[in-house]
Amino acid sequence: MSFEMWAEKYRPKSLNQMVNQKDIVERLESFAKARNVPHCIFAGPPGTGKTTAALCLAHDLYGEAYRENLMELNASDERGINVVRATVKTFARVRTLGEIPFKILILDEADNMTGDAQQALRRTMERYTGTCRFVLIANYSGKIIEPIQSRCAPFRFTYLSKEEQEVHIKYIAEKEKVDLTEDGVNAIYDVCRGDLRRAINSLQAAASLGKPITSETVYAVVGHAHPADVRAMMKIAMDGNFVEARKRLREMILKFGVAGSDLIKQIHRELFRLDIPENWKINLAEIVGDVDFRLVEGADEEVQLSAFLARLTESSAKLKGG
Repeated sequence: MSFEMWAEKYRPKSLNQMVNQKDIVERLESFAKARNVPHCIFAGPPGTGKTTAALCLAHDLYGEAYRENLMELNASDERGINVVRATVKTFARVRTLGEIPFKILILDEADNMTGDAQQALRRTMERYTGTCRFVLIANYSGKIIEPIQSRCAPFRFTYLSKEEQEVHIKYIAEKEKVDLTEDGVNAIYDVCRGDLRRAINSLQAAASLGKPITSETVYAVVGHAHPADVRAMMKIAMDGNFVEARKRLREMILKFGVAGSDLIKQIHRELFRLDIPENWKINLAEIVGDVDFRLVEGADEEVQLSAFLARLTESSAKLKGG
């Protein structure tokens, strides 16, 4: 098996190879065809193709020598005002010698830049538009100051649909000669929820075990509890057996090494799959939200999850009594 990361090996090289984001790809292809690109903001969740789209745009614009006209900075590492004053400004003000008069500067994780750095960047973008176009990539565009947003064309990336992720995952599995079962495909989507990079990495991690990729294999390598185990634990608590439910909880934490924040997300997901009345789901969703908030604030995971099971048992008894 190759030591190469599959997420990089199967990263698109051109816009026409992009998975999903059809409307965005069409707009970017029109920019490449016109050989003119405005400043852009690519915003959306991780693993949806933002950085890939920026690199593909540069490739389609400049051809194979696109690296000579491109600079890529990760703003979460280099986020201060000095980087804008030195590195960014130096690159932006130098005119390219190619047919296209401007270069492209990609600022990844731009929403992590400091306020001062963003103010300095605003002026740089304005002053050097003739020689450089900026592509800002962010998970949360709201963290980018309004003056920068008003200078950029916005692009909103979304998670991949289940069907699109399945097609791509099966394609990679076939190319790598990996035995991927249907329940393994479903498990990858259940874990990754449209984050294609994470899905490919999960596939590669499961494939490294050298056996057929089933749902059990996927949940084991990504450190998630099996949804059936989560449902069983919740059912036992709702049937009034708190001690047994807590025992199942401890087994999951020890067996899979699941983080409390991940487990509460799984519980939230399974809650809406349970065959219980609507008013039960409303009550239990409120309990899950309360526990999730406490975990985010730094409370002890096992104590909070045990408290959740206790409240689940108590609430179920009241609802049955009502």
